[in-house]
Amino acid sequence: MHPTSSLLISTYNWPQALELILSSVLLQELLPDEILIADDGSKVETKELIDSFRSKFSIPIKHFWQEDKGFRKTLILNETLRNASGDYIIQIDGDIILHPSFIRDHLENCSPGYFIKGSRGRLTEKKSKQIFKTKNIHIHSLMSGVKSRINSTRCTLLSPFFHGDPYKTNDLRGCNFAFWKKDFMAVNGYNNDLLSWGHEDIELAARLVNFGIKRKQLKMTAVCFHIHHPLESKSRENYNYSVYEEVVKNKIIRCKNGIEQDK
Repeated sequence: MHPTSSLLISTYNWPQALELILSSVLLQELLPDEILIADDGSKVETKELIDSFRSKFSIPIKHFWQEDKGFRKTLILNETLRNASGDYIIQIDGDIILHPSFIRDHLENCSPGYFIKGSRGRLTEKKSKQIFKTKNIHIHSLMSGVKSRINSTRCTLLSPFFHGDPYKTNDLRGCNFAFWKKDFMAVNGYNNDLLSWGHEDIELAARLVNFGIKRKQLKMTAVCFHIHHPLESKSRENYNYSVYEEVVKNKIIRCKNGIEQDK
């Protein structure tokens, strides 16, 4: 029996990519119980796109929006997750196309006391432009323009051979990340002091490990594909990473400014 689940999608002013994501959710072999969209200040086109998909789904789509005042991703993630009804959260970014087995694979690998660190294949710039033009999201690892072949291949027989360190956190990415909501709440969610791009996901993962939650690595299962795009500004990356290092060094479990403070 699978737990109730919420698919969390973060987005900002890229409705073209969000359309591909939601289209890939429609193709899932197993749907989550709800879709949560954490929107860091997108313009009205994103709302209109989301509204156009509501009638296509048999599950609710909940759209949480905040005013655009710069990069404040952690705040909108906390606001969205406070309202999640699922016991289990499957988180992706707004630049990810899902393999049809993505949700099923996550739910079949979830277990108490663990969060999941997934991996991602990569699409080249040329391949990404082609997909935007054709809207053909049927992707496999042998296609031209699909990079990271192992990460792009789904093979459940080989997946168990990729164990990984259950205490490692510095390679986690929020684009393919799953956790129990109760564990997330116990460590006070995302750190709202981490404004601007970078490392909010590994900082959260480190606090989960300090709380006693171990990492489970998924590779060659729960496959997703990263759409090419220009890199975000990394102006505060060093500061954000220093916060992560402090969490690791001092075994910090709860951030001081998190989901409980963002109300």
